[in-house]
Amino acid sequence: MVRRSATGSPPIPLHRGGPSSTESDTPRSSRRRVIQLQPVPAGRLLIVYLTLCLAMVGLAGRLAWLQVKEGDRLQQRARAIQTQKTKPIGKRRPIVDRNGRLVAIDEERFTLWAHPRYFNFPGDDPNLIRSSSETAQKLAKVLLVPASDLMSTIDGRKTGVKLATDLDPETARRLRELGISGLDLEPYPQRIYPQGQLFANVVGFLNLERVAQAGLEQSRDKDLRRQESIRQLRRGADGTPLPDGLQSGVLYTDDLRLQLTLDARLQQVAQQALARQLKQWKAKRGSAMVMDVRNGEMLALTSSPSYEPNRFWKFSPGLFREWSVQDLYEPGSTFKPINLAIALQEKAIQPNGTVNDVGQLTIGGWPIFNHDRRANGTLDFATVLQVSSNVGMVQAMRHLKPSTYWEWMRRIGIDTVPDTDLPGAVAGELKTREQFTTQPIEPATAAFGQGFSLTPLKLLQLHAMIANGGRLVSPHITRGLRSGDSLAQAPAANGLQVLQPSVTRQVMAWLESVVDKGSGKGVQVPGYRIGGKTGTAQKALNGVYIPGARITSFVAHLPIDDPRYVVLVVVDEPQGGSAYGSTVAVPVAKEIIEALLVLEKVPPSSGKKPASQPTVRG
Repeated sequence: MVRRSATGSPPIPLHRGGPSSTESDTPRSSRRRVIQLQPVPAGRLLIVYLTLCLAMVGLAGRLAWLQVKEGDRLQQRARAIQTQKTKPIGKRRPIVDRNGRLVAIDEERFTLWAHPRYFNFPGDDPNLIRSSSETAQKLAKVLLVPASDLMSTIDGRKTGVKLATDLDPETARRLRELGISGLDLEPYPQRIYPQGQLFANVVGFLNLERVAQAGLEQSRDKDLRRQESIRQLRRGADGTPLPDGLQSGVLYTDDLRLQLTLDARLQQVAQQALARQLKQWKAKRGSAMVMDVRNGEMLALTSSPSYEPNRFWKFSPGLFREWSVQDLYEPGSTFKPINLAIALQEKAIQPNGTVNDVGQLTIGGWPIFNHDRRANGTLDFATVLQVSSNVGMVQAMRHLKPSTYWEWMRRIGIDTVPDTDLPGAVAGELKTREQFTTQPIEPATAAFGQGFSLTPLKLLQLHAMIANGGRLVSPHITRGLRSGDSLAQAPAANGLQVLQPSVTRQVMAWLESVVDKGSGKGVQVPGYRIGGKTGTAQKALNGVYIPGARITSFVAHLPIDDPRYVVLVVVDEPQGGSAYGSTVAVPVAKEIIEALLVLEKVPPSSGKKPASQPTVRG
């Protein structure tokens, strides 16, 4: 049974099932499909649900693994990416002389690296890569090298090409102004010594790896290193610096510098005067020193020959050591005043006493004679020093027991290392107590400065003891680290009292007579009271004296009425029959003293006729 529609359209079947025979005759456009919904199986839903649950459990487990197990490692990786580390380039503190003149300083230098695959000029399309030849032409004008040389270095390489090194800041600035992409300037510090070889013997140098090799650079290495730390700065994803992650105090840099006691002006005078004498007398080497006897400060310490620390690789390594601090020698007659002071202190001799100089003695089977082999007769002690009588000194020191004499040699530190900041200082050599007390020749030769050895630095310290009233001061060349442009003042008088002031005043009077009447006349400066003693000693090697080899020296004290300075000049192996302390060492001391009086503004001595101020040479 069918029901006809109100519109007269074809009948619609009322039963369910396939289409009736009448539908097949109906047009396709008027057909309607009946869609039947099928129920979802419960098992499939369960599988989907379990799958989703397992996925959630797996995700939660993974998150837990990353947070708990891998959290620290991942955080470190993130920090490494976010944190920028800047390693300091390792600058060192400057060194200045007593007046603030630069002696050593770190200057910034640059190495130029090229990356040809990135060459690009200002204003160019970023995608445009310029040819290496165009870049070489521009660089050649700044680096002052042929463009062809630069091209031969760059040719065939795309990155990491070193074009130049040791570029100064001005050249680096001009390279930056070129604005060429693909160029990198790598900064590094370079140690510069503005005074050249003037302080090389005491300051030393850094090698090409910036490792200290000699002098104060080596002995004060820790003090000369700046307080620098690796800087860590956290950045965001876009490179913006973040406020956290910067350690406290990491940006602090000190402005400390090491101040010397040496005076560059006096150092130059001493070096030039010494070099001239060495050349004139064809000597092997020489040294000149000036000490403030009140506190042990060294105002000058120079040796010749020396070397240029800015080009140290061109010089023999044997020049890198300061021999006046590290090499031993027999002081000869310059030790005679020390012996007389010891004898006076022990009251073995009297200030107005005399000795008989017979010209030659035989002690323990060994002959002892004066340098000129002449007998001088009866001499007071001032004359003993004036004529430098060996026999007279032996006669004087015979009044002192050998055991007491040996104890005094130990007391004044002959065989101990001086208390000094000079690098490499060594102890002298002294015979054993048994040798000194049982072999008569030992105290006899020691009386005129032979049979034992010391350094020139030690001799200078002992003469300072005579000049300052008997105090044994510590020789030093540094005043310590100072901040900014401030300079340390000279320390007060110090030192261990060893001799009575009355004893040293007597010896100083005798030394003044040597300059007024004896072998030290050449050092006289009108208007000033100066004392001194010359020395010409045989040179020994491995305990055997070298025929014809000698060491000449001269030590001066000034001014006698108010002692402030001691000057010592030592010249090793001058050539010629007339090479003595008076002819070789005294002229050097004279030039140094004239400059010292001007630079330190030393007033004329009382009781002396004033003279025109001496001029500083060099």
